[in-house]
This record gives sequence, C-alpha cells and structure tokens, in this order.
Amino acid sequence: MNELNDLEGGFHGDNLPEKIAHSLRRDILRGRLNPGDAIKERDNAEELGVSRTPMREAIRILAQEGLVILRRARSPIVANPSFKTLADQVEVMLNLEKLSAEIACRAASDAEIDEICDLTQVMSDTFDESDPLDMFEMDMRFHALIARMSHNETLADMHTALLQRLWRARYLTAMEKRNRQRVVTQHTAIIEAMRARDPQRAAAAIHTHLGHLGEDLKEVMKHDAALGVEACEQGDDTPVFK
Repeated sequence: MNELNDLEGGFHGDNLPEKIAHSLRRDILRGRLNPGDAIKERDNAEELGVSRTPMREAIRILAQEGLVILRRARSPIVANPSFKTLADQVEVMLNLEKLSAEIACRAASDAEIDEICDLTQVMSDTFDESDPLDMFEMDMRFHALIARMSHNETLADMHTALLQRLWRARYLTAMEKRNRQRVVTQHTAIIEAMRARDPQRAAAAIHTHLGHLGEDLKEVMKHDAALGVEACEQGDDTPVFK
C-alpha cells in the first residue's frame, strides 16, 4: 500500500499531508483499503516513512471528504455510506453538474473551453495504456473544471465537496462502464454544446453522460456487500460485518 514514492516532490514540503492523503485515497479506490477497514496511524506512518503528525493530518483530510470515519480512542475506518446516502448525493451532483454546464456556457472563456477539450484529447490518446485510476482522476478533473468555469465560487465549492464524498462510488461506477469511445464521445458532446453557448444542450449532454449513475450505484452496493460490510457512516461507532 505505497504509491507515495510515485508522487512528485517525494516526502518533503508543506503539502506532505495532501500527498499522504492522495496515496491513501488511491489505496481506498484500488481496494487495498476496503470499507470498514481500520487505518492504523502508526503502521501507515512507518510504512510510508513519515512521522505520525502528517499522517494524522492526512487522515483528517480524508475524514473531511467523507472517505474516512474518525472514532474516539480508536483507529479511523474507511467509510461505507448507505445506498440512500449515495443516491441522495448523486441526485444533487447530477443537478449541480447540469447547472455548472449551463452557467459555464455563458461565463467560460474560449480558452477555458479549449482546456477541457485538450484534456479530453489527452484522455482519448492515452486511455488504453493508462492506469484506470489515472484516467478516472483526469475524468473527474474534467468535471471539476466545468464547475470552476461557471465562475460561481459557491457552486464550484459545493461541487468539489460533493465530488469528494462520491469519490469512491464514482470510481467504482466508472470501472463498471469503462469505455474509451463512450467517455470521449460524451465529453465531446458537452464541449460542443459549450462552444455553441447552448445551456440547454449542455445540460442534456451532461444528463446523457451521468444519468446512469443512480442505476450504477446498485452495482457498487453489490460490490460492497460481497466484501461483507454493511453501511457505516459518520456518527456510527463501529462497522457492521455480516
């Protein structure tokens, strides 16, 4: 469970907790840390060759994102939100994404639209040989950029916060339907609508791209059920095993 060596900048600098959080986040997505698993602060710090202070700060970052649950006098655990929680979040996310695209049609500069176009081209060119997790992170950057292109800080911040909470679910659903042509075609439809400055068309393209998330969540829950872990969310004391 160590991808920190692959992170630019190594083990030093003020952003060390963020780097550790990124490494742990990827471990959660890869299934190296499963829902309900305890994250041992001391063991993980020793494994990564860092002190416990930045490890503790990294865990707090993940707790703020909803990926980890902090427990009093006990090791934190990987969160496993209920289907209802995820479904509620997906419903809000879909509408935030559509609203972001609508506003960005009016507010985004041509250069900003060029940026997501360039990103989609990189995804197209490198899809087959790239690590699926790297490709997922590029995909999420595409959506985060659209939210920022709205130039509405409140909307963009809400989108970021919700995307963080859905990070694992989005990854698992993306793996269920991992297809280069689908991703590139649907991203291109969004970009073309934005270039045309057509808010309704952009929102429709977002819906086509993300409208399946609710159904795909059922597959995510089957994945977690196979691990033998029931829902465990902030406020719960312990994970529940079947």
